[in-house]
Order: sequence, then C-alpha cells, then structure tokens
Amino acid sequence: MSINWFPGHMAKARRQIEESLKKVDVVIEILDARIPYASKNPMLDHVIGDKPRVVVLNKKDMANGKETDRWIARLKAEGVYPVALNGKEPNVLKKIENTVVEATREIFERMERKGINPRAIRAMIVGIPNVGKSTIINNIAKRKVAKTGNTPGVTKAQQWIKAGTKMELLDTPGVLWPKFEDASIGQKLSLTGAIKDNVVNLDDIAIYALKFMQTHHLEGLNKFYNINIDANTEIVEIFDAIGRSRGFKMSGNEIDYERVTERVIYDTRDAKIGKLTFDFAQEEE
Repeated sequence: MSINWFPGHMAKARRQIEESLKKVDVVIEILDARIPYASKNPMLDHVIGDKPRVVVLNKKDMANGKETDRWIARLKAEGVYPVALNGKEPNVLKKIENTVVEATREIFERMERKGINPRAIRAMIVGIPNVGKSTIINNIAKRKVAKTGNTPGVTKAQQWIKAGTKMELLDTPGVLWPKFEDASIGQKLSLTGAIKDNVVNLDDIAIYALKFMQTHHLEGLNKFYNINIDANTEIVEIFDAIGRSRGFKMSGNEIDYERVTERVIYDTRDAKIGKLTFDFAQEEE
C-alpha cells in the first residue's frame, strides 16, 4: 500500500520548525507508544540535529507495557531522554518537566557559570498528527489552549504556552513526511489514526490489523470477537467469523465486509481488543 499525504500546511510547518529551533533549549517529540518507530518523523532528525531531545511515548495505556519498557531502554541507549505516559493522566506536567530539566541540565549549568540569570526552559513540542500532542499541552497548561481531536491536522499554527513554573512550550502543527518508503509504516499510521481514513484503503488497514493479531495476539482476538481461528486461518475466513459473531450481515445472509472492516479498525484503534504495540524495539532499525 502506497500512501502519500503531505498537505501544504505541513511543508510550511517544517520551515517554521527550522526557523524556531534557535529560540528553544530542547525539543519534546511526542510519539505514539503503540508505534514508536512508525510515528517518528525521520525528517525531524535532520531538522533538529544535536539539540537536546525528550521523547514522550504517549498513549502508554493502549500499548503493550513490556514493549514500552524495551523502547524506553532503547531510546536511552540512543542518547535521548524518554518518558512514557498517558496524556490524560494528572501527573503529566511533573513527568515531562523532570525529564526536560534533566535533558537541559548542562545548558543551564553553563548559563549559571557565566552569571546569566535563570529563566524558564524553552521547549519546542513536535509530533506527527494524532499522537495526542494537543491533549498533553492542554493537560500541562491546565487549560484548553490547543485544539484536540481524534483526526489528524487539527493544530495549524505555532503558539507559545506557559507550562508550570519551569517551562515555556512552543507548540507546532503535526508534521508527516512526503513519502513512506515502507508500506507497513503507512498501515500502522492509518490504523492508529495518524492519517485520515478517507485517503487510505480501509480494507488494507483491517487486513493488516487482523494478520498482526493472528500472529501476535491470537488468544485476545478470539476472545474479544468470540471466534475460533488459528495461525493458519485464511484472512477471508477471519472476516467471515467476525461478521457472523457480530451479526454483520446483508440481505441473503451475506457477510457485510464493510461493517467488519470498520469495526476491526475501531476496536483496534481504541485498544478494545487488547493493549498492542505494533513496533518491536528489538526489530525496528
């Protein structure tokens, strides 16, 4: 599956990020804990360069906990400052603030040695669409300063936001990259809602989800839909089994595959079938 989705406002956002980097001390990158590799924008690596980086694995409550721990270990080994959280939990500000302070410690120690008066840490917050960036910002600002929504492309402009007593945040629009070299990246992004449903083939996304769970979450898949498939069951048979179990039928007793597709995507996206991580820390390079 080939997906190219790079609206004009995203190209503008990239330029804004490049221009604003000199104003900040640290970059906070928000990733989806379910897809830490797929939700990472490789374009930002070049843009951010050597600037200190905090990586937030958001939506950890929807991801596999053991795999999240592996990602935290891997990110630390890569020299960034990771933290896993649920953007809606009450202690988000403290978790991010502590990590940001650690990431910028050397910068502010140098400023102190030079006799520069202390000031708030200036952080730029970046991330692809629908990783929960606006939810986190509103949480730590204790008010609704960023629009939220379960669809990509909600944030369209930069804005400075005061966060607690130690940080000032520069919010930026979600930025995807022009082309996905690996088809599975597009599938994972679509499955978790980072790409609008109307620009992808939803059948392909549902098939990807079912095949993944058939391999890695078979017991949970069977239990949730009250079906009985195994590792060798053909994909159309899985659709049929779910359709029969959920009563998704059309006239003539035919399976309504469109309803099955929509239900599988919805149930997977909302972690109803189970807490799943689609990127494995030890495999993704």
